[in-house]
Amino acid sequence: MPDLDIAEVARRAGVPASTLRYYEERGLIASIGRRGLRRQYDPGVLERLALIAMGRSAGFSLDEIARMFAPDGRPDIDRRTLATKADELDRRIRELTVMRDSLRHAAACPAPTHMECPTFRRLLRSAVAGTVAVAGKRAPGPR
Repeated sequence: MPDLDIAEVARRAGVPASTLRYYEERGLIASIGRRGLRRQYDPGVLERLALIAMGRSAGFSLDEIARMFAPDGRPDIDRRTLATKADELDRRIRELTVMRDSLRHAAACPAPTHMECPTFRRLLRSAVAGTVAVAGKRAPGPR
């Protein structure tokens, strides 16, 4: 398969060229040269970008993802790291499930106001205690 220019990689990977340049700055991918002003990539970069996308979707930082590659560029993913992230996702899913169910109940609750709904009040108390996810992050508080 012939080398791919930056526009083709961006199209196939579904990311803007600026993301590719940023990943290159961070050392996550490397171009193999230029044809005129356009960066050229080995076709294997698409698999590497797929791994980066999967890592980002799972909640790994770019620094964590960078550590998943050996110095030669091949994937070298620690299985304990994956298991730890899976455990974090399980906890997050449980938190979000409680939040979703509580919000659905509050939306359909027959109480005259939300503040008179025992479930909604319990949700508020848990938010104050820092046990409810808010906007994708846990609220600060005791753990």
